[in-house]
Amino acid sequence: MRRFQGRIYGLAFHYMRNAEEARDMAQEIFIQIYRKLDSFNDEENLLPWMLRLARNRCIDRLRRLKTRPPAEDVLVEEAQEITDSRPGPEEEYVAGGRRQLLYRALDEMSEMNREMILLKDIQGLELSEISRMLRLPLGTVKSRSHRARLELATKVRALDPSYGV
Repeated sequence: MRRFQGRIYGLAFHYMRNAEEARDMAQEIFIQIYRKLDSFNDEENLLPWMLRLARNRCIDRLRRLKTRPPAEDVLVEEAQEITDSRPGPEEEYVAGGRRQLLYRALDEMSEMNREMILLKDIQGLELSEISRMLRLPLGTVKSRSHRARLELATKVRALDPSYGV
C-alpha cells in the first residue's frame, strides 16, 4: 500500500478534483484491491491492474454523484471552526503558475485525451500497459496519446500565448 498510495491518490485526485474526496476514494480503492488481491496472480502487471481498478472506481463514483449530489454534512456554524486559513499541501502544490495553467488546459480537453495524458504522462504508464488497461489496440493508444499531447499543447497556448516563447 505504501508503495502505491501516492499514485492511487494522484489518480483519484485527477478524477475527483477534490482532495478530501480523493482521500476517501483512495481508501475505498485500497480496500477493493485488498479484497481482490487473491484473484490476481500477475506480479508484473500489478500497477496497471491497480490503476484500472482505481479508474473504474472513480468513474463509478462520478456517475453516482451526477445522479445524486452529496448532501452537506457540516453545518455552516461548525465550518468556521474547522477551516484553517493556511494553505494545505495540495493548495501549495497547485498554486504554481505553470501547474495552474496545466490544470486549466487539462480541464478544457476532451475526456478521452485528458485520460490519456493522465495515464501516460502523469502516472507514467507505458503505452502497452494503457492498451491492456483500457482494452484497446496498441496502435489506437499510440494515436490517442499523440492527439492528446497535441490538444494539450493547443490548449496551453490558447490560455497563455506567451507560454513556451
